[in-house]
Order: sequence, then structure tokens, then C-alpha cells
Amino acid sequence: MTSISALPPGLAASAARVGDAGTVLGDAEVTAFITEQLAAHPFDGRSVCVLVPDATRTCPLPLLLRAVHGALHGRVTRLTVLVALGTHAPMTEEALARHLGYEPGRLAETYPGTVVVNHEWWKPETFADLGTIPAARIAELSAGRMDVAVPVLLNRAVVEHDVALVVGPVLPHEVVGMSGGNKYFFPGVGGKRIIDVSHWLGALITSAEIIGTSGLTPVRALIDDGAALIPAEKLALSVVTAEVADGAADGAVDDAVPAAAAGPSAGAGSRLHSVSFGDTRASWASAAEVCAATHVTYLDAPVRRVLSIVPAMYDEIWTAAKGFYKVEPVVADGGEVILYAPHVTELSSTHPEIYEIGYHCRDYFVAQWDRFAQVPWGVLAHSTHLRGAGSFDAATGQERLRVRVTLATAIPEEVCRAANLGYLDPALIDAAAYAQDPDTLVVPRAGETLFRLRTR
Repeated sequence: MTSISALPPGLAASAARVGDAGTVLGDAEVTAFITEQLAAHPFDGRSVCVLVPDATRTCPLPLLLRAVHGALHGRVTRLTVLVALGTHAPMTEEALARHLGYEPGRLAETYPGTVVVNHEWWKPETFADLGTIPAARIAELSAGRMDVAVPVLLNRAVVEHDVALVVGPVLPHEVVGMSGGNKYFFPGVGGKRIIDVSHWLGALITSAEIIGTSGLTPVRALIDDGAALIPAEKLALSVVTAEVADGAADGAVDDAVPAAAAGPSAGAGSRLHSVSFGDTRASWASAAEVCAATHVTYLDAPVRRVLSIVPAMYDEIWTAAKGFYKVEPVVADGGEVILYAPHVTELSSTHPEIYEIGYHCRDYFVAQWDRFAQVPWGVLAHSTHLRGAGSFDAATGQERLRVRVTLATAIPEEVCRAANLGYLDPALIDAAAYAQDPDTLVVPRAGETLFRLRTR
């Protein structure tokens, strides 16, 4: 059912960019580029909503936000920073301060004239109704496997500003192919229905097929359709980080320090390969070119086991599962992925339905759709993404999964087993010993670099 098309010719080139896959930019270069680009754009007398990622994405956000603020403060009538949570947990004042680079309670000293808000996705009054994507369009994008109209709800802060400026990284992503760009609107600050439909559409395609694709995927087309309804001008500063990609690719084990020791702001000082500026589609396309060359590590042969060392910025399996998504393509049939995250205590605090349905392959749900159709589709998608490829025989009720998934976390064994996942006591993990095993790939700071098999 997959229909991934090439991007329009010249789209990426229409964005301004500093850096490329072979460069690592200094802070001064990044600041100068942002200052120059924003100075040349007509922001004067307009209000600006800056959309930024939460702490589950790595980039030097304080550096970027200071440059943006320096270029806009005094020119714009209003400046709001909106944290694109999707459906992640809200960030506390202390976490926001650490994330954005100011002292808790003293925002005005670092970013005068600026308001910072979480995307309050759990409150109906958060949203403005922009219209509807018709069922016929969803049927077209899904090759007839979905036939539902999708109301397009968006955080009203975006609608109530003249300009929406996305600031954040582009990374391989299990639902859309490459994150960034218009994805900051949907699911970043979008309503539940478009989140559910876009995620289930990605799940039907499967994570292994769509992840890391820099072309126009059906999910990217869907969120672009939603973004076309936004009345604000849509711009983006799309960045590609250097530190995570290079560190994960070299096979180092970070001295086998448990992920929790890295702290919640680990990676905040990452340098950048590139920064792209333009409208949200062009800026994203430019960054995706660089990301495809820097955040994908190729192996010559599949491995039997992967030990994914999950950093502390992923504090639930809901997000820590990225340590599986990004390595699934290189695991041999019958192999295993161990998610080593001793700091993780929950599957998901915001989506308790996952405790009820557990983790299963796509076909398990499709073959029993009447049983699962009322479960939030985003939860179903998350379930399939963590279990990966598999099959389900409706006649026998037997599910066959290509790869075993084992949690080495603080989640109790009985919870792991009930959710259809394996369990390993995290105290037994010796990352250095695993690294000596020729059948095991150890991935430090797992979650942002994609691993693929090299095609011959």
C-alpha cells in the first residue's frame, strides 16, 4: 500500500542553509546564520509563535532560541514559545528552564517580552477548528484501507499569531519518515483525531518500511494537507545535530554508564551539521537531505542481538521505544532487542490503554478490528511499532513476531510479561561485556540514529 513519491524538484534548494553532512558548525556560525535570515524576513509589527520540541528531542535549543529571540525582540508585537508535546507529558517550570536555557522563574531576564507555554493537548479549549480533511483523501493516502474524515484541530496559539516559526531537529521517524517541518503542527500541537489517523496510517505502512524515508510519504502528505489550512505564515529553522549521530555510529559504549546517569538535559550541548531556513516544507526538505546522510548507519549483515542504551530523556516506554524502532531493520529474524533503561518505571502515564492491549504486530489488530477499533489509534500504532514485523493467524489465534523485545527497566516483570514483552533484570546488564559479543550491537544513546542494512 506504500506510495512514497519524490519531493517537488527544487523544494530543498529553495531554503537557505548553512552547513552540510560533512560540517560541524560552531555556535557563532549558527547564531550568525539565524540572525541574518530572520533579519531579512518581514517580521516587523507581526506576532510570532515559535514552536519547539520537548525534551525527547536532542538539539542545542538554548543556542537556537537565544538567536531567534535576539533577531525578533523589539521587532515583533508578541512572541510566544509553544512546546510541541504531541501527547507527551507537560514540562514543569524547572524542566522548561533547563530545556530552553533560563533560570527557573526568571524567564524575562533571558527572554524579555516572551511567553512560554506547554501544548495543553488534554484541554478541549486549547484547540481551534481549521476544517476537515475529507474521507476520500484519507482513502487515497491509505490505498483504501482507511475511509474517515479528519477534523483538523490545532492549538489556537498558532492561529492567533501572524507567523508560526518551527525551531527544532529533523530525525528519522517511525511514523512520518523524517520528523520536523509541518510535523510540529501535527501531531506536535494538533488535535487527537489527526494524531490518531496519521499514526495508524504509518502503522499500516509499518515502521520498518517508512522510517528514515526523506521522500513524500502518505503520512507526510496528510500532515501537509492539515498544515495548508493554517492561516499563519509557516516558517522553520530545521537543524540536524552532529553529536548524537556521530557518537552513536562509532560503537562506543559511553563507559557503560546507565542511561539515568546522563541526566535529563543530556545532549543539550550538541553541535549541528546544518541549519536550514525557509517555509516549513522547504526547510524540512533541506534538513532531511542532510539527516539522511548523517543519521543513518549502515551494516553489512544483520545482528542477532541489539542492546539499546536508552538515554534519560526518554522516561517511559512510550518514548524509550525509539531504541527499538531505530534498530529493528538490522536485527536478524528470531533476534532480540534489549531496551536498557533502568530509569524507566512506566509503559505510559498518559496513555493507560497500552496496559490493557499490550504490544502486538499490525496484523494482530487488523485481523481483529472489531475488537480494537475503539482503542485510540495512536495507542495501537505505538503498540505495533514496538513489536515490529509479524503475522497473526485469526483461525488459530497465533501471533508470530519476527524479533523478540526485552525490557531491562524498572518496570516489574509481571507488567512486562502481561504486555507481551520480555523481561531482564537491569542489574544484570554489563554493556561492556555485550560489546565484546560479535553477535551483539551495542547502541549508546539509542533513539535518534537509524540503523539499516546496506543493499548490495
